[in-house]
Amino acid sequence: MYTIKFTFEQKGLEPITLENVAPDQSILEVALDNNIELHHNCGMVCACSTCHIYLQKGEEFVPELSDREEDFIDRARNPKLNSRLGCQCVLISGSGELEVCVPDQSLIHGE
Repeated sequence: MYTIKFTFEQKGLEPITLENVAPDQSILEVALDNNIELHHNCGMVCACSTCHIYLQKGEEFVPELSDREEDFIDRARNPKLNSRLGCQCVLISGSGELEVCVPDQSLIHGE
């Protein structure tokens, strides 16, 4: 089981820590299941960049960045070295701690 701490760039949003998160689900699915807003225009099929996150800790608990995912991250607002797509970060079997920062989605207009 995993512990995932979500922080937010958007002002006024407090960090949220989720415990006992089961593997085999994406960070996007975990966020949505816990009422954490994370855009997902393409329906979780790696065809857009709206579920862009910064994976600050725990990269060893998700698959490596694919070429396809990297192509879409390049289109995201303010990509960084630790940028990932939430729909592609599926928790592997095991347990650990992750830290995820959600970019300020209030700045996104029609992506």
